[in-house]
Amino acid sequence: MSKFLRPPGARPEKEFLARCLQCGQCAQVCIFDCIRMRTGFDPFVSGTPEISPRNAPCELCMRCSAICPSDALEDVPREESKMGYAKLDRDKCYTWKGFIICRSCYERCPLKSTAMVLEKGIYPAITDGCVGCGVCEHVCPEKAIITVPTRFVT
Repeated sequence: MSKFLRPPGARPEKEFLARCLQCGQCAQVCIFDCIRMRTGFDPFVSGTPEISPRNAPCELCMRCSAICPSDALEDVPREESKMGYAKLDRDKCYTWKGFIICRSCYERCPLKSTAMVLEKGIYPAITDGCVGCGVCEHVCPEKAIITVPTRFVT
């Protein structure tokens, strides 16, 4: 299982693959250029949209889910997009290690103070409000955060 994310509002993987027309409209309307169309020899997966948070995370503009003609991407509020969830390794995090106060993940989180909070006003912590957009993973200078896809959860 590779670590890519589906765009926001993606249905569970089996249903998503059955509905996705591989039309690429979601990638075309993505103003942040984070959605790429998968390549490869599997005709069921090749041509479907993916997001790689390390390269270009989702900024939750929600244009892709609004334009999807097959409803493979449901038009949901960004707080309900559930692409995945972020995991913070406190042993790697600059702030948790006491090295420096780094707030990169917190400051860039599109759902700041909902998905990402600061414990005791200093330490970054990920809450259940995280939708797995991957922004925190992308901006973390120490690579202390990974985004786990939820595309196989029903």
